[in-house]
Amino acid sequence: MIKLLLILVLPLLLNASKILSYNVYDRTDRVDVMITFDTPFDGVIKQNTTTSKIIIKLEGASIESTKTKKLSSKFLNSLSIVPLAGHTQIIALVPPSVKLKASKTSDSYGLRLRFTDIATTKKNNAIKKAQAFQNPAASLPTKKSDDMSQSYYIVIAVLLIGIIILFVLKSKMNTPGQSGKSNSWLFKVSEDAKTGGEDGVTIRFQKTIDEKSSVVMLDFVGQSYLVLMGTNNILLDRFTDNKPATQEDFDTILQNRHKELDDFLHEGEVDKEVEKDPMQIYKEKAASISYAQ
Repeated sequence: MIKLLLILVLPLLLNASKILSYNVYDRTDRVDVMITFDTPFDGVIKQNTTTSKIIIKLEGASIESTKTKKLSSKFLNSLSIVPLAGHTQIIALVPPSVKLKASKTSDSYGLRLRFTDIATTKKNNAIKKAQAFQNPAASLPTKKSDDMSQSYYIVIAVLLIGIIILFVLKSKMNTPGQSGKSNSWLFKVSEDAKTGGEDGVTIRFQKTIDEKSSVVMLDFVGQSYLVLMGTNNILLDRFTDNKPATQEDFDTILQNRHKELDDFLHEGEVDKEVEKDPMQIYKEKAASISYAQ
């Protein structure tokens, strides 16, 4: 009879997954028991629950000997793994409010037994729902990395196009004039400048004051401008109605502005005189007096 029983049980033992090890992880809100097999466990898991005990039956699993572990957790008091004919039985002594959830790993080489409190689980679920209600954005799906990359490239492209446009505008604004054109600070000279057109700048009168300076009467867009040209270009006056018609009129204007022109021309010399040392000025004056005597 015993031999017949062994013959019936032996094939089951040969095909069973052997339990290599088990580990118990005691957490603040649960206890996890991780069981490791030598081959993928494809057997049936059955569960039977009483007031103080949860019995798990692993059909198609075997273990060499009985394993027992006692704990001081509020979720699990003790755990026993017992080998039986054709299956392995796990007996867990637990408080009445504890429930069990069993799940295999993706490769079926492991089995997790999670012992949690029913009230704690409900409380955690309620907290998660409340948080999701208060912060709806937390439950929304995050944007995919592909979309983020696409947005990044779009922003970079827009920036590059903007930089190119700025360079083109700057080059057009700063390109020096050609064929007699000028980018003077005073006038914007057009193509008609060479021929004295309405939009061009023409010289009506000109008189040299010294080797560095001259006074020029310019016509531009229906108005005449009196300009002192030299080291620094200075706009002296502007004429709209009473424009000088002859060279004599121009000379008369210069005579009337003789003192103003003289002040502009000798402004630099006065500044140099002020910068001299007072003792040096006194020596120069004394020397000139002695020479005059």
